[in-house]
Amino acid sequence: MDLGLAGRRALVTGAGKGIGRSTVLALQAAGAHVVAVSRTRADLDSLVSECPGVEPVCVDLADWEATEQALSSVGPVDLLVNNAAVALLQPFLEVTKEACDTSFNVNLRAVIQVSQIVARGMIARGVPGAIVNVSSQASQRALTNHSVYWHPPTLFTLPASLQIRVNAVNPTVVMTPMGRTNWSDPHKAKVMLDRIPLGKFAEVENVVDTILFLLSNRSSMTTGSTLPVDGGFLAT
Repeated sequence: MDLGLAGRRALVTGAGKGIGRSTVLALQAAGAHVVAVSRTRADLDSLVSECPGVEPVCVDLADWEATEQALSSVGPVDLLVNNAAVALLQPFLEVTKEACDTSFNVNLRAVIQVSQIVARGMIARGVPGAIVNVSSQASQRALTNHSVYWHPPTLFTLPASLQIRVNAVNPTVVMTPMGRTNWSDPHKAKVMLDRIPLGKFAEVENVVDTILFLLSNRSSMTTGSTLPVDGGFLAT
């Protein structure tokens, strides 16, 4: 199936590991040119080694000024995947200021800033585009110890005349290294699995396939949507 991604330029945040890294690989395999953003130089170096042609940008998205400087010169972007996030799981009564600040800066503020930079470029060029925010089922259901696991603005709207589509993916637990660590306790995992009708957690490719669909011309009539990839969790 032709997704219409060949020749387009995509920017992916949180590209060093997990969903972000796999999204970069899938986009390049589909013919897109990819700008990979990560705060970890070693991850970017290994990604470029694995996937020559990827353009690496090393910046901590929690730093507003550094992000502005790093992304202002990346050139035109047609597709954006806001994937970077931190998961700082703490009981509500033990939540720290540092956890609040870090989660807000990366999971919320950076999404707004990066989206502004990319959308302004699209508008200046007069071209259509697509933005996908990688959120979570936890944005719609309360989960234990997830008080500060804030998520990207699931949706923000742009005037229809701009032809910039914005959608979100809301996965359940995904078997990334972060997911495996945070859900390694068998009892904790069972409590969640018992609430998922399909009885399993998501694999990375389940989420990546959904992201590519929402970026592609196959979803040209889809905007303002949140698409669960949760095995039925939100339906229960």
